[in-house]
Amino acid sequence: MIGYYLHDLSPFIIRFSDSIGLRWYGLAYIAAFLAAYFLIKKFVRLGYSELKQDQLQDFITYGAISTMVGGRLGYMLLYNTNEFLSNPIIFFHFLDGGMASHGGIFGLVVYTFIYSRKYKVGWRGIGDNLCTVAPLGLFFGRIANFINGELYGRKTDVPWAVQFPDEIRDPNFISPNNLNRVDLRDSLVNQNLDYNSSNPLVGENNVVIEASRHNEEVQTILKEYLNARHPSQIYQALLEGLALFAILMIIRKKGAQLSHGILTGTFFIGYAIFRILGECFREPSDGYIAFLTRGQFFSTFMILIGIVFIGSAYIWPRTNKL
Repeated sequence: MIGYYLHDLSPFIIRFSDSIGLRWYGLAYIAAFLAAYFLIKKFVRLGYSELKQDQLQDFITYGAISTMVGGRLGYMLLYNTNEFLSNPIIFFHFLDGGMASHGGIFGLVVYTFIYSRKYKVGWRGIGDNLCTVAPLGLFFGRIANFINGELYGRKTDVPWAVQFPDEIRDPNFISPNNLNRVDLRDSLVNQNLDYNSSNPLVGENNVVIEASRHNEEVQTILKEYLNARHPSQIYQALLEGLALFAILMIIRKKGAQLSHGILTGTFFIGYAIFRILGECFREPSDGYIAFLTRGQFFSTFMILIGIVFIGSAYIWPRTNKL
């Protein structure tokens, strides 16, 4: 176990207080929206879009807002349903985290539909360009997940495995030596570290996780207790992000005469397949629906949606009207 990398990255780029600062996750959103703006601007210049240059700024801005609102609402409805329905105000507790990519995608679908009707442009056409650049946002988001040490993978012994301190938040945490959180707490106290032995390690405070980023004694103890896990966030960044982006860009370069809906359908199908594959390595922290993780279950519907979009490209063909 000693040879595995112990995750010690901070979620903050710059920190002003315990909970306030510039976070990597926020930077990931900014990077995603900037990439979307400049790429779609290029698509407009090349004639791949019915949008005009002077429409782009508002289009991307409101698209970003739709993604964030949809992502947050999707997380609440798909992964935190009971608590959200009993206390809807938690939707605004952004600092507690919680975004769902499925919800973000749905938010974009609704926004582009409304936008297309308002400005009389092809819905599938503007969706094609957004779907082409969307995997870059997924890539940045998954990298931020890794930096945050969240959404980690299943247990493994591969040489590149990572030990994530966030694992001790799990109430059912068991170490490779069959030791639990109480044993870990006692080990920390016995080392005369500055922790209150009456406080649990999980939920009520982040003392140990914070110390794991800089305290060598805590790091040594955690290396003995934590399980080695797949860095599944990196796998998903490469699959849902870079690989899917490369596929869509290859298709996008076929030009302005590509029938609307093909790229959107390819995105939905490609994302679903890569997400289902990535979930095989990710710890199913949100439980199962039948024999599938929640992420896999919701992704199966995206395959059907993708097939509908590709079918529509042939049944009701439309290309850019410039």
